[in-house]
Amino acid sequence: MARQKIELAAEEAEELSRRARATTISVRDRRRAEIIVLSAQGLTQQRIAEQLGISRVAVNRWVGRFALHRLDGLSDRAGRGRKPWLPPAAVQQVVEQAVTPPPHLGRWSCRTMARAAGISPASVQRLWAASDIKPHLSRTFKLSNDKRFEEKFWDVIGLYLNPPDKALVLCCDEKSQCQALERTQPGLPLGIGHIRTKTHDYVRHGTLTLFAALNYLEGKLITRLAARHRHQEWLAFLKTIDEETPGDLAIHIIADNYATHKHPAVTRWLDRHARFHMHYTPTSSSWMNLVERFFRDLTEFITEKSFASTRELADAIITFLAARNENPQRYVWKAKGEDILRKIDAARQALAAFQPPSNAISETAH
Repeated sequence: MARQKIELAAEEAEELSRRARATTISVRDRRRAEIIVLSAQGLTQQRIAEQLGISRVAVNRWVGRFALHRLDGLSDRAGRGRKPWLPPAAVQQVVEQAVTPPPHLGRWSCRTMARAAGISPASVQRLWAASDIKPHLSRTFKLSNDKRFEEKFWDVIGLYLNPPDKALVLCCDEKSQCQALERTQPGLPLGIGHIRTKTHDYVRHGTLTLFAALNYLEGKLITRLAARHRHQEWLAFLKTIDEETPGDLAIHIIADNYATHKHPAVTRWLDRHARFHMHYTPTSSSWMNLVERFFRDLTEFITEKSFASTRELADAIITFLAARNENPQRYVWKAKGEDILRKIDAARQALAAFQPPSNAISETAH
């Protein structure tokens, strides 16, 4: 009998390709998707069986079921497989109580929940994974209370999504408190059979402040190291930018609302240099400044090393910056502003639902 040719609709081809590439579904479901994809490409059942390492009978079965029932035919019939054996009450407890840890625990773990529910830790892990519950993870956040949030938001995002012509967009900020920490003992290097080590304690040898301006279009950096963090150092950094950039280009600087950036002396200097245009991010919104992404890379570099002086720290930072500018990495803003605002509005609504009626502290007996 001639084998029925498989022709896929666009939606079916997309879903089957997703299943064939996915690593979060069962091997069984991924294999069935691979069978149909290969069959739609015109391969014979014998060729598919050889390529996937299965029997031709299995290939014939799933091709036939797909031809009759399409995607629904790739699912197991009801009643097949291992029957649930966990007590329903325990399952409900594991899922519902995961979001409300008891007073004596910061959060539930698989083992503490398993002891409370009377099942195994592996069962708790499977139930949480199936319900996408992750008590061990947390994220830091802060919603801006800036009354001009949306105005400032679009001002900054507009520079990313539609950079002005004949202008430079510089994401500027300072990384203060770069500490020169010296480990009390030399660490052992990484080797076969053992990991590298470093002491948990250290000696402080002072701090430095790095002023950085990230060129949004090129990824290159204009930087200045200083021993202190005042408006004088910020003003000196602005003068460095003025000197190291072409004089015929407008300069659009994205910065936060730190008082140093708005000092009267700085404001007077900006008034005298008309090509500088300041764009301030909303309060509590440093995530909008892409130079923060670079600071994360720099922090990982600094914390891995040991420095006996601020001079050593400065030399290491200068070496890191030179290598970075030789092979610049550009951070591209891709998120749509409307999508971000929609998420922020949803977060505000969720936060309002959990906002306590009063922040007053009452006296209690201990």
